Amino acid sequence: MDRIKAAEKINRRRRYVVGAAAMAFAAAEFGITAPTKAASSGTSHTAEPATQVIQKSFDPIKQVDAGVLSIGYAEVGPAGGSPVVLLHGWPYDIHTYADVAPILASKGYHVIVPYLRGYGSTRFLSDQTARNGQQSAIARDIVTLMDALGIERATIGGCDWGARTANIIAALWPERCKAMVSVSGYLIGNQKLGMEPLPPKAELQWWYQDYFATERGRAGYEKYTRDFAKLIWHLASPQWNFDDATFERTATAFDNPDHIAIVIHNYRWRLGLAEGEPKYDEVEQRLAKAPVITVPTITLEGDANGAPHPEPSVYAKMFSGKYEHRAITGGIGHNLPQEAPQAFAEAVLDVDANS
Repeated sequence: MDRIKAAEKINRRRRYVVGAAAMAFAAAEFGITAPTKAASSGTSHTAEPATQVIQKSFDPIKQVDAGVLSIGYAEVGPAGGSPVVLLHGWPYDIHTYADVAPILASKGYHVIVPYLRGYGSTRFLSDQTARNGQQSAIARDIVTLMDALGIERATIGGCDWGARTANIIAALWPERCKAMVSVSGYLIGNQKLGMEPLPPKAELQWWYQDYFATERGRAGYEKYTRDFAKLIWHLASPQWNFDDATFERTATAFDNPDHIAIVIHNYRWRLGLAEGEPKYDEVEQRLAKAPVITVPTITLEGDANGAPHPEPSVYAKMFSGKYEHRAITGGIGHNLPQEAPQAFAEAVLDVDANS
C-alpha cells in the first residue's frame, strides 16, 4: 500500500489528500510532476460488483527459474492465447485473482499469476542474494519471468504492490506491456518524498509502515504474521465479508522463508531506512521523475477502500494514452480483484480490446 498527501497539500504536484472510507487522510510517496502531455481522464464508469464464486485454489503451481529467483506461478487458459499477467500485493497472494483468471481463460486468454518474491513457492536461487523488496527489483522480476516464459508482450493487471509493479513496467518498458489495468491508479514511488514527514492525521494512515521501521515491528510481524495480515484485510476492506478459509488460503503464502525480510525491507526502503541494491539505482532515478504511462490503461477504485490511495482526478494526468477510470460500487475495498472479480476481468477485456 502506498503513501499519499494530507489535507494541507504540501507540494501539490507530488502529494495530495484523499478520503478513504471513514478515514479523512492518506499519504503517498508518489513523485507526480506535471507531464509534458496531460492525459484525458476518460469517461468515469461505475460497475456493480459480481457475485463471487470462490475457486478453491490454483492447481498445479508451476516453477521457473527467472533471474535471481525460482518463481512460482499459476497458469490458466490456452497456451496460445493472448497473454495476461496478474500481480498481487501485500498482504495478499495469487488468490487475489482466483476468480478473475477463470473468466479471462474462458475468453481465450493465457493467464499467468506469479507469486512475488517473498510469497508462496517463489524462492531465491542463492542464499547470498540480497532480500531486497524495493519496487524496481520486483518489477525486474516480472520482466525476467516474462522472458523465461517466452512472453514478449502482455496485458498486465495489478493491485497494491502489483499495481505499482504494473505501472513501472508500463512506464519504463512499454514494449513489454500491451495494456494495463491498475487498481488505485498511478502508484510509482519516490523514496525521497517518502522520507518527508506528514501531518499527524496523514501519518496515522501509515501506522504499520512506521511500526515496521522498528526492530520491535519486525519482530511483531514475524510473530503475529497472520493476525497482522488479517487486521490489514479488515481495515483495507471494511465491508468485505471474507471467511476464515478464504484468508487461510492466502496466508499460507506468508510462510515463505523470505517473506518477513522482503516486507520489512520494502517499507523501510520507502522511508530511506534501508538501502537498495546499486544495480537498481538507474531505474530508481528514472522512476523518481514520475514517468508518464503511454500504454492503454483502465484504472479502478472501490467505493469502500479503507487503505491510503490517491485521488483519481490527480493521477489521470499521468496517463497519456487511451485512458478510463472506473469507480466500482457495492462496498468494494482495497483488494478489488478478489472482491469484485467480474468488474476487474471486464476491465482487462476492455482495455485489451482497445489496445
